[in-house]
Amino acid sequence: MKLRIAVWAGVGALVVVFWSLYISATSPTPLGNAWSLAYLSCPIALAHHYALSFYFVLLVNAGTYALVGTLAEMIWRRHKRAHLA
Repeated sequence: MKLRIAVWAGVGALVVVFWSLYISATSPTPLGNAWSLAYLSCPIALAHHYALSFYFVLLVNAGTYALVGTLAEMIWRRHKRAHLA
């Protein structure tokens, strides 16, 4: 389970890298729909009006994905255990 949670955190970090590259490539005005997707996949993006460092955003998003992954793994294990019984 630890490996799966680490994978969730890694995906969260990759999401930040992707959005950073995309937004810097389409600067100064990324598409409106892109911001909606960024808000959904990277919740810390809601604070984009504040000066946040890349590494802080990377850590927060990785932590968010790790938390979501932990919850998903717990639900999955209970679901799987209920069907086996």
